[in-house]
Amino acid sequence: MKRVKELFDEIVNIENLQVATRFASRGKKNRKTVKRFFDSQDQKLELLHELLVSGKYHSMGYNKKTITDRCTNKIREIFIPKFYPDQIVQWALMLVLKPVLLKGMYDYSCASIDGRGGLYGIRAVQKWLTHDVKHTKYCLVIDIRKFYPSVNQEILMQKFNRKIKDKRTIELIEKIVYSVESGLPIGNFTSQWFANFYLQDFDHYAKEELKIKHYIRYMDDMVFFSSNKRKLSRAREKIEAYLKKEGLTIKKNWQIFQIAEEKGRGRPLDFLGYKFYRNYTTMRAKTFLRTTRRIRKVAKKDYLTAKDASAIMSYAARIDVASGNKFYEKYLQPFVNLKRCRVAISVHDKKKAAAEKLKLTQQS
Repeated sequence: MKRVKELFDEIVNIENLQVATRFASRGKKNRKTVKRFFDSQDQKLELLHELLVSGKYHSMGYNKKTITDRCTNKIREIFIPKFYPDQIVQWALMLVLKPVLLKGMYDYSCASIDGRGGLYGIRAVQKWLTHDVKHTKYCLVIDIRKFYPSVNQEILMQKFNRKIKDKRTIELIEKIVYSVESGLPIGNFTSQWFANFYLQDFDHYAKEELKIKHYIRYMDDMVFFSSNKRKLSRAREKIEAYLKKEGLTIKKNWQIFQIAEEKGRGRPLDFLGYKFYRNYTTMRAKTFLRTTRRIRKVAKKDYLTAKDASAIMSYAARIDVASGNKFYEKYLQPFVNLKRCRVAISVHDKKKAAAEKLKLTQQS
């Protein structure tokens, strides 16, 4: 593998730091700490640039809070990095590092990657089930136990050293990785990318060594398809052994089963908030309730915001992948107007673009 070098100067470039600031501040500009930063943005970015170039930058620590994930009901500890300098540095790093990591990334690693969200994964599974019946008769479903906290920092840095030759970039990555005692902190912008990168070698192992024709991963949730149940059983043992070397453990609730036909043996695959049958897809009950509640909540408002309009368009796309038009006709069409949503989003985008253009003109 050819190692990438000469990234650091691009990362710490003032223009890159300015772009990173815009991304890091999205949805946060009314916060006091963010407002204080923008009062002296140029001076603070110059100082940050000097700290990064001199190697004196270090993480400012985290605010921690415990939340309950609404989708899974899991209790998670969230690490919230300081907006300045940490969130800006993480964005600056990833703006340059993303293309490097994407080059070796598996096509159906779907979480936290632009253009490869839940819908991308849903459509991939639907396509395989519909067009390759032979190789999707059975599936193996695996979930990694406490994935983020279990990531071995030393192994992660070994992987980065094999990928990147730029010493100063490696040192910056180390400062972010080692900013916590172990694992990857949920809350860092870098963590989702680092986590995907951590499993990149495994993705290639599954495809190239285990010869799994259809395999999809949404962060630590994995589904493997095959025509042979025994092959999947043998693959599970090898997967467990491989991940153990990476410091990871699969949950004991792994399953191997036959994909259900519309009428016949087997059962549906429960994945990404949907239940997949051979020729149709339905929403999981929790996904259905969350979707209908949000739609009705938006419908009651007097004014349609761009945020609400974007949420509705996202829900419309999710409804579209579920088989049949009954859901759309009963739960979406009577409450919201998609054309109005598109107009609201368009107006918001034009205002935002005009504001950015005015700001750049004033700065020049």
